[in-house]
Amino acid sequence: MDVPNRPQKVLGDRGWWRDVRVPSLPEVNSSIAVAPSGAPLWRKLWAFSGIGMMIAVGYMDPGNWATGLAAGSGWGYSLLFVILASNLMAMLLQHLAVRLGIVAGRDLAQACRDHYSRPVSLALWFLCELAIIACDLAEVIGSAIALQLLFDIPLVWGIIITAFDVMLILILQRRGFRIIEALVAALVFTIGACFAYELWAARPDAGGIIRGFVPTSQILSDPAMLYVAIGILGATVMPHNLYLHSSIVQTRDFPRTDTGKREALRLATIDSTLALGFAFFVNAAILITAAAAFHGTVNEGVADIHQAYDLLTPVLGASLASTIFAVALLASGQNSTLTGTLAGQIVMEGFLDLRISPWARRLLTRLVAIVPAVVVALIYGDTGIGKLLILSQVVLSLQLPFAVFPLIIFTTSRAKMGDFAARGWVKWVAWSLAFLISGLNFLLLWQTFSA
Repeated sequence: MDVPNRPQKVLGDRGWWRDVRVPSLPEVNSSIAVAPSGAPLWRKLWAFSGIGMMIAVGYMDPGNWATGLAAGSGWGYSLLFVILASNLMAMLLQHLAVRLGIVAGRDLAQACRDHYSRPVSLALWFLCELAIIACDLAEVIGSAIALQLLFDIPLVWGIIITAFDVMLILILQRRGFRIIEALVAALVFTIGACFAYELWAARPDAGGIIRGFVPTSQILSDPAMLYVAIGILGATVMPHNLYLHSSIVQTRDFPRTDTGKREALRLATIDSTLALGFAFFVNAAILITAAAAFHGTVNEGVADIHQAYDLLTPVLGASLASTIFAVALLASGQNSTLTGTLAGQIVMEGFLDLRISPWARRLLTRLVAIVPAVVVALIYGDTGIGKLLILSQVVLSLQLPFAVFPLIIFTTSRAKMGDFAARGWVKWVAWSLAFLISGLNFLLLWQTFSA
């Protein structure tokens, strides 16, 4: 698996396709110093901090809002166990992504290109691009809705405005990777603070919350509940995050010895687990707020972000509830844009060994997401946009096995990972999760097409 970095092809020798000022991500590997081996644990963790927050962003993007609102308003606290299970899945899968990046020195896209035939690699690349487009669709819709709610910008114009946020990425990438991490962390904590306020205002039922973490068999007999549950899974465990994490963990300049890799693996796993724990709080808070505010009332069934915004202040009796809700949504959409841009760059460079200007690639991906969003906004309005947001998360879930299976194959292979290959309970739980995800997706498709 230790394949030396090959020279990358660049699309075009001059002009707007090439942007030599923005580095390829493999070029920033080992660019951030870590604390020496004898340093205190907190200094070592600080050196790895930031990576986990960039991954956690994908677990609290606008897609989570749509599925969380639908779950909470429709079934109360009953689907909290799905959010918990999804986050536990995410912690294990992101650990495997970290293992691949640190031990093998390859991100998941590069590993697929090294291991599989060209046709298989291209197929996996195409499926991953679909997942990124679905994620981008959620970011487009979420940011546009937030702009509409806060500044009364028409939805269609808000969607179009989101096409240009890629310029922020270019500015930040030229200033260093640590700057991106700092901005992402600031936005993540902004989202968390907003939902801490929402929970305080909602005053949820503590007993109902506790019961919500107990699995219910209703999920297998209620197609609508299963659809939203798989949407939660798709919104929580992001396929592109596995590619992203396996790449950006390599930005740390840890010793490439067995001892150095083992310590880096431990520190990066702690960092990502803590960050995903924070993402769990945000996701659970979205569902709990919706359950406390809307379930069992005349507003039961609210799954639309616009409706939630209009109703939160009068229902909860808190004057800032709606505004803070919209501020958190805007922060979520912009945060997801940052990491989505990086993930798209990793996927194209890794699978195709091809580099184009990040802003050109981002605009191309975003335009693919903007077209259906604009069409739905023009024809169906706010309600259609809300349904499209949930659909994007189901699409993400359907793409998940195509990232999870290769990741597990690589990280459990002694031939590729040596003594660092995942063994024991980690291996068997990972495979169980892979087949569980695939089984739930198959059940969703069967119920959808047999209805």
